[in-house]
Amino acid sequence: MKDSDKVLVDTSAWIEFFRKKAPYHKTVLELIDSNSIYCTGIVLAELIQGAKSQKELDVLKEFLHVFDFIPDSTELWEKAGELSFSLRRKGKIVGLADCYISVMIHLNKIKLLTLDKHFEMIKKEIDLNLYVPAT
Repeated sequence: MKDSDKVLVDTSAWIEFFRKKAPYHKTVLELIDSNSIYCTGIVLAELIQGAKSQKELDVLKEFLHVFDFIPDSTELWEKAGELSFSLRRKGKIVGLADCYISVMIHLNKIKLLTLDKHFEMIKKEIDLNLYVPAT
């Protein structure tokens, strides 16, 4: 499978998956079955932060063994800061985590599955390939 076929599943989409909400539950299951999911440390940290029980925490820690993780780098953080700076100068306030994820998927040329509307705004600034689930 090419990297361009891989999808980074954002925290918002994982939450819908764990709640078994359509269409994200089915979409994420299909991505898991086809070994198409990338993960990143910031998404894992956000999910762990929101865990409701030790059982949920244990499931999330398995992500490290199940999914391919995109490596972190100083360059990614620098570019995320630059994107945040650029957006802020235009009056658009976006969290640093979303800027980081945007730069990561842009530079790695992979898709993003998310419910977060910030990415539609960011898409006007840099080229993002958003993955739209089938309904």
